[in-house]
Amino acid sequence: MKHLLAIEDLSPEALLELLRVSQSFVGVAAAGTKAPALAGKTVVSLFYEDSTRTRLSFESAARRLSADVMNFSVSSSSVKKGESIKDTVQTIDAMGVDAFVVRHASVGTAHRLRDYTDASILNAGDGAHEHPTQALIDCLTLQQHLGRTDFTGVRIAIVGDINHSRVARSNVLAFTKLGAEVTLVAPPTLLPPVVDGWPVHVSHSLDDVLPKVDVVYLLRVQSERIGEALYPSVSEYVNRYGLTSERARRLDQHVVVMHPGPMNRGVEVAADVADGSRSLILRQVANGIPVRMAALFTALLPGSSFDTDGVSFEGVRNV
Repeated sequence: MKHLLAIEDLSPEALLELLRVSQSFVGVAAAGTKAPALAGKTVVSLFYEDSTRTRLSFESAARRLSADVMNFSVSSSSVKKGESIKDTVQTIDAMGVDAFVVRHASVGTAHRLRDYTDASILNAGDGAHEHPTQALIDCLTLQQHLGRTDFTGVRIAIVGDINHSRVARSNVLAFTKLGAEVTLVAPPTLLPPVVDGWPVHVSHSLDDVLPKVDVVYLLRVQSERIGEALYPSVSEYVNRYGLTSERARRLDQHVVVMHPGPMNRGVEVAADVADGSRSLILRQVANGIPVRMAALFTALLPGSSFDTDGVSFEGVRNV
């Protein structure tokens, strides 16, 4: 795997292998130690959209593997003077780099960059298309919670702004490749115009779906992309689609809650639910570094192996 562009490109076997390598890095990431695997490699962080979790965890992952990191700042670059992304990438590439981690508002940008460089490309989010490493994080988190690698029989509700969410698209593909049954829950205005062909069920009622699921995966309401025209008001959204404290009390004891962050507390999810015992949200954050270590390791050292005792899921079940 020279590039990581989309979950769509991965077979179930390739997806499971990436998750296995990710789990092998969990102990390294938790210990805060460095592995020399990517010593001498240079990774460029190329973010054309704001990011905190993804950018920082990719940069931390590269440093944990002993790679050098170049952080590209769009606000202080020649992009502000009209430089194209092609010229930017080729200019940086001429300095001698091994990988670009790219986030861009335009769908397909990461794919196009393969034509401009021989370096590896890792997609950190392209428009509303895909966010493959977030899907890997979420799959790893669920594997750890369940104590097994496949999701056969697991029922997952993805709730909220499906239409504008690259996380939703990657997660639908990843969860279903591993055997889960996925239901999209949203008002019609926040669903894609066409979901035919998606391997999912669709519902407009969160209250109807909650008694039938094992995982409630909440998406951020992307007000910067959509405004409030697609639903009457924030309070109406919370009333219909927010995981309120009252709704959480009605969930079966085994049901867990996930959110890719950043959260709008009190909108998608009540604060006490996000911080409660059924929440896997902080574990999702913690898994960001080992997953991105695995992505970089696999892309830059194809065919290499990294095995540690951390591959076992024993001891992390139901956390």
